[in-house]
Amino acid sequence: MNTTKPKSNQMPVGSVQSDHITLNLLKANDFVAKAIRERLPKNMLIVNICSSPGSGKTTLLQETGKRLGKELNLAVLVGDPETERDAVRLKDAGLNALQIVTGGMCHIEAQMIYQALDHINLENTDILFIENVGNLLCPSAFDLGEDARVTLLASTEGDDKPKKYPRMFLTSELMLVSKADLLPHVPFSVEAAAKDAREVNPDLEVISISTLNGEGIEDWCNWLKEELEKKRNKTT
Repeated sequence: MNTTKPKSNQMPVGSVQSDHITLNLLKANDFVAKAIRERLPKNMLIVNICSSPGSGKTTLLQETGKRLGKELNLAVLVGDPETERDAVRLKDAGLNALQIVTGGMCHIEAQMIYQALDHINLENTDILFIENVGNLLCPSAFDLGEDARVTLLASTEGDDKPKKYPRMFLTSELMLVSKADLLPHVPFSVEAAAKDAREVNPDLEVISISTLNGEGIEDWCNWLKEELEKKRNKTT
């Protein structure tokens, strides 16, 4: 769980940064992210879910709602450049969901989340998911007030993404290898992807999942419940 400096300040190995001469252009976003943390209940877990387009974020949240919906109160803020299709899918699955249309922007910023909080009822919510815009680059720099960031890497994308987009994996607590049912049919090595990702972020957890056959979904749900318990234990 994120208890260190803002995501915007975390840099991959080999990057050069000096607080004395570099203006942090994301400082305003970090200020709003801090305001989000102060505004939301201390016993609510906020999870920022990131990935490339089509990696299965919405389908995973639908399945998560089926598995945990009777046990926990779940809500989702869904980011997309256009349309409300994903929010409609999640509502049809029984989830409390609100669409954030970014108007072509390739990521969600903290101010969008802060404004959206006025339009969604989060009373008694246990976990608030933020489904970020599909992109492994831009969202990595923007702290949204989350407790944990989760990045999906689909087996159809190739296992070289952690080194190509290191900041996303550096700033994540968990990597989900999605569409694991396709692993026998695609040139993707979970071991290679995990090795590269952990060279970027040694603390990164890795779970392989498939919403089609259910592989790893119980582990994912248990991870969420453990993170929720950790946060609540810290606030008591």
